[in-house]
Amino acid sequence: MRTRTFIKSLTLGAAAATLGFASVAANAKDTITLGYVEWDSCSAATNVARVVLEDAGYNVKTLAVTGALMFEGLANGDLDAIVCAWLPTTHEDYYARVKDRVENLGANMESADLGLAVPDYVEFSSIKDLADKDVAKSLNNRIIGIDPGAGLMRLTAKVIEHYELPETLVEGSDATMTAVLANAIRQEKPVVVTSWKPHWMWATWDLRYLDDPDNVYGDPDEIDTLVRKGLKEDHPKAYAVLDAIKIDGDARGAIMVADREDDTDPVANARKWVEDHAEITSKWLQAGED
Repeated sequence: MRTRTFIKSLTLGAAAATLGFASVAANAKDTITLGYVEWDSCSAATNVARVVLEDAGYNVKTLAVTGALMFEGLANGDLDAIVCAWLPTTHEDYYARVKDRVENLGANMESADLGLAVPDYVEFSSIKDLADKDVAKSLNNRIIGIDPGAGLMRLTAKVIEHYELPETLVEGSDATMTAVLANAIRQEKPVVVTSWKPHWMWATWDLRYLDDPDNVYGDPDEIDTLVRKGLKEDHPKAYAVLDAIKIDGDARGAIMVADREDDTDPVANARKWVEDHAEITSKWLQAGED
């Protein structure tokens, strides 16, 4: 069932690419189009890149897409860049399909991890513990996931199979996952969610990862910046700026927390961070002038 759902999502996504990307005009003069998935950390990093590129003189468009479309859109030249490629593990399937058609500028964040997270008050500590029927019952036989096209969901499906867990992986979104987590914590009930760092949830609640004794999730990823082929020739300044941008976990965390305020403007939050850290961000801009 999960496989059919995933294939269906890719099919629908391909149709969306054909219909939607045509109007983006990613290669227009002095226009840069950034693709992103609607994860809070990806949105924060994309908005920082947007602000810096605007300061470099570009008209910047951002386009929210699925994980699959983020990579395919870049490979097809419908997007100019993404700053949210979790490699070598989380997005390995997407990247494998397009790596010969895109350029990897390397890490904009050196270490990013993921796994199954629980509130600190739960008594179990390992993914293996989820195979226990009483533990599974306390969780209503559910692991709360995010959007079905996410690499984290693919990895979690492997984890469930590897450890022979009885729980069902529930599809949703970042927002629905954190809503379920918040509700469980209010009632101090056990809950298991797919999670990653950086994410604002870790600054909001006392959480911990479940041990992954067989390391099915793998070692921490890095978050890479990828650009379309030909961007360096078409927009050398934008290429250099994107190559220079580095956004660590503290920066992402600060922006993500600001993005959760009522009536907030995520782009304005990113701009404030860029202006408050001019000693760093001015060097990114300078790279585009060299």
